[in-house]
Amino acid sequence: MSTLDETRAGLPDTFGRIATDLRVSVTDRCNLRCAYCMPAEGLDWLPRPELLDNDELVRVIGIFTRLGIRTIRLTGGEPLLRRGLPGLVRRISELPHAPRIAMTTNGIGLDRLAGPLAEAGLERINISLDTVEPERFKELTRRDRFADVERGIKAAQDAGLAPVKINAVAMHDASGRDNPADLLRWCLHRGLQLRFIEQMPLDAGHTWARDRMFTAAELRTVLEEHFTLTALPDETRGSAPAELFLVDGGPETVGVIASVTAPFCAACDRVRLTADGQVRNCLFARDENDLRGPLRAGASDEELADVIRANLLRKHRGHGIGEPTFQQPDRPMSSIGG
Repeated sequence: MSTLDETRAGLPDTFGRIATDLRVSVTDRCNLRCAYCMPAEGLDWLPRPELLDNDELVRVIGIFTRLGIRTIRLTGGEPLLRRGLPGLVRRISELPHAPRIAMTTNGIGLDRLAGPLAEAGLERINISLDTVEPERFKELTRRDRFADVERGIKAAQDAGLAPVKINAVAMHDASGRDNPADLLRWCLHRGLQLRFIEQMPLDAGHTWARDRMFTAAELRTVLEEHFTLTALPDETRGSAPAELFLVDGGPETVGVIASVTAPFCAACDRVRLTADGQVRNCLFARDENDLRGPLRAGASDEELADVIRANLLRKHRGHGIGEPTFQQPDRPMSSIGG
C-alpha cells in the first residue's frame, strides 16, 4: 500500500487548519449573466480540451479523499451545464473513501436533473437566488428564467435533497423592489433555508467597492424590522461560513455569511479545484498550482498529492480584504468556483 493510502493524515496548513472540504468547479460556463459576476456578453470560456475530463476529475478527487477530504461540493460556473453530471456524481460516490457530495447551482435545469443526481449520490444542494421578484430577477441575471428556478427548487425538494438551501447575495436595491425580508418570508413559507452572503470582490470587471456593499450589520437591521432574530451559540457553528439566527424563536433559521466584514478565515477548512485542474487554497488566492499538466504527463498519485500538500502549506492566515496590500484575484468567481 502506498504512502498516500497509509497516512490519510489530512491537509494541514501552517496555521493549524486542516482542509476537509473540497470545492470542485466542473465548468466555468454559466447560463445567467448576473450583473455582479460577469458582463452581459459573458466571458471567454475555457476551451474544452483545457478542462479536466471525468476520468481525470475522479482520479484527482480520489487523491483528495485519500488525503482526508470528507466533503465535495460541485460548483461552476453552472455545474448543471456539465454533460453527464449524474454519471460523474455516481463515480465520486463509489470512490473507496467516498465523500459526502453537495452542489451549488442556479437551479436552471434542475427540474430534469434533481432526481437522477439524488439517485447517483448527491446529498445536499444550495440554489443561488437573489430575489423573488421575476422582473428584478430578469434585471439582475439578464435572463427571464425565474420560473425555471422555481421548478428546480421544487424538483430538488421532491427528490429528497432536503433541506434545500438558498444562497442570496445581499445587495442595495435603488428601485425599492427588493426587501431581504420578502426573500426570507418566501423561503420560510416553502421550507427553504436561506443564507445571505455579503458581496465579495470576485466580479469579472473588478468594479466591487467595499463602501457600496450591503453589510451583514445592515442586513440584520433590515430583517429585524420584520422578524426577531436570535443568534445561535458560536460553538454550534464550527467551520460553517454562515452565522445562524433563529427566526421568531425558531426552529427556522436564517444565515448570514459575512465574508468581508466578519471573515471566518481562522476556521476555514476549504480547498478548491478549478475546472482546468488548478489547486487554490483560498477563494482569494493570487496563485495556484497546476495538477492538469503533471496529471497528463504521467505523474503518480503521490506526486500529485505532493502538489496539493505544498499548495495548502502556502495558505495565508486570511483573505486580506480591507488591507492595503489586498489585490482581487485575476480569475472571476465563475472561473474559480464557489
